[in-house]
Amino acid sequence: MSLQPQIERETLEMDVLFVGAGPANLAAAIRLKQLIDKHNETASEKLDPEIALIEKGKSVGAHLLSGAILDTRALKELIPDYIEKNCPIEATVEQERVFFLTEEKKFNMPFLPASFKNHGSPLISLSKFGKWLGKMAEEMGINLFEGIAGAEPIIENGQVLGVRTDDKGRDKNGQPKPNFEPGMNIHAKVTVLGEGARGSLTKKIARQLSLEADATPQAYETGVKEIWEIPSGRIKKGTAIHSFGFPLPATIYGGGWIYALSETRLSIGFVTALDAADPTNDPHFNLQRFKTHPFVRELLNGGTLIGYGAKAISGGGYASIPKLFANGLLLTGESGGFLNSMRLKGIHLSMKSGMLAAETIFDALKKKDFSEETLKTYREAFEQSWAKEELYEVRNFRQAFNYGLYSGAIRVGLQQLFSGRLVAKQLDHDPDHMQMEHFHRLHRARYLEVKADFKYDGKLTFDKLTDLYESGTTHEENQPCHLFIVPDLITDICNTKCTVEYGNPCQFFCPAKVYEMVVTDEKMGTKKLHLNPANCVHCKTCDIADPYQVITWKVPEGGGGPNYNKG
Repeated sequence: MSLQPQIERETLEMDVLFVGAGPANLAAAIRLKQLIDKHNETASEKLDPEIALIEKGKSVGAHLLSGAILDTRALKELIPDYIEKNCPIEATVEQERVFFLTEEKKFNMPFLPASFKNHGSPLISLSKFGKWLGKMAEEMGINLFEGIAGAEPIIENGQVLGVRTDDKGRDKNGQPKPNFEPGMNIHAKVTVLGEGARGSLTKKIARQLSLEADATPQAYETGVKEIWEIPSGRIKKGTAIHSFGFPLPATIYGGGWIYALSETRLSIGFVTALDAADPTNDPHFNLQRFKTHPFVRELLNGGTLIGYGAKAISGGGYASIPKLFANGLLLTGESGGFLNSMRLKGIHLSMKSGMLAAETIFDALKKKDFSEETLKTYREAFEQSWAKEELYEVRNFRQAFNYGLYSGAIRVGLQQLFSGRLVAKQLDHDPDHMQMEHFHRLHRARYLEVKADFKYDGKLTFDKLTDLYESGTTHEENQPCHLFIVPDLITDICNTKCTVEYGNPCQFFCPAKVYEMVVTDEKMGTKKLHLNPANCVHCKTCDIADPYQVITWKVPEGGGGPNYNKG
């Protein structure tokens, strides 16, 4: 029920609305403007559409997080002179290694799989890269609105008409404060959602318009990243290291990375699948244990943690791509599932999806037709592109690991050897939250055992709150909680049923300690769920991994959240 049913909202009329300033929508906005400008040079009937891009972060790039090694294929198509235009490149990959780790040892793979060959590719900060693209888009005439979140889709009779933006200045109970500003309705002929993995608008629209009906359920991971300053002389600039094995058991998909952005600055992180059976699966803890490996410890000893972040990753691949279009709607980037898990890359695919979306929108503007019939050419163009070819070849990569690390590695090896031609059918993947097991079905909850003996030393390893400080995360404290759980369900499920069946996994899978179980009666040993929404780094892990699906992640006030600016 709306708290202010009679509220008057300003309406802003646009032709094209991009929601989310990630690489997909920034590339889309730039490509669309390129096409319009070229068209207007010779056309008798010129195009002059109003184009807007809204971003929930306080600035473009604030919420962008990745490793990241950039495949430049899409960038070269979009901005051929990107070097001359000062694209922010930290380093280029000069040395590559892949290790299998045990708790004490490392084993160098004797050959480098094709998917890990990145020699000469740029190492970038996705945040800085996003800022660079954003500045370019703005200089081309795109209306860029920072600190504005898309709160609700506007849909009538199956047609997406735009979005309602976030209200600002409501208190914890939803009541207007003296500084209250209602969100506005932004209407557009076509709305392009590029919200990243598990976007709140994308989730809502996909369910309402059945966009995922024919797709394999998405397979998600959570990537947790730190930026370190270390003493010089330990690693060469441009070194890229990937690992698998420790600290994960063979039953959980994931792995680590170390990228040398310079001789003294490292991007280090760990990716953990969210389809683990163990309800105590903890992506943040996996990164901390990864750093205790002797090889990693030696690199980091005496160094300083300067940055932290986390985000969900859409890893399901080609089969998990939803319907990408509807009347007045297109999906780009990870909102559309454009990520190659085998190559650990998605930026180039996101950009290509945005460019294809822009070409579709350009044709729609000329036709003055934004119906599904016109916009479906977006999917058709994707199917004829190199992006489809790349994703289709590895279409069963992530699903192969449903059977464990070793079985998955064999299947993937055959996939690579025969370029995907041996795959007779698409492997299925159940939704991640459905694969979590009850405590009593497990021989042990491994993280509880390991954590009991683990001590965060504050030098190499850090608890969640210490790491969180380095993310730059801030929110207005006195605002409605954006992690919505129906109050009765907190009592009926979170504080009782979930405690017994799963041990409250939210306190483990959240990398920012948003969810805590606090003691209410020491004698009885009872606890209740307590939320710390101001800690949220907007990774969406809770919305994905909650076994009962009672948590709904909504956008908080625009401008809040992390500030990823260190690398």
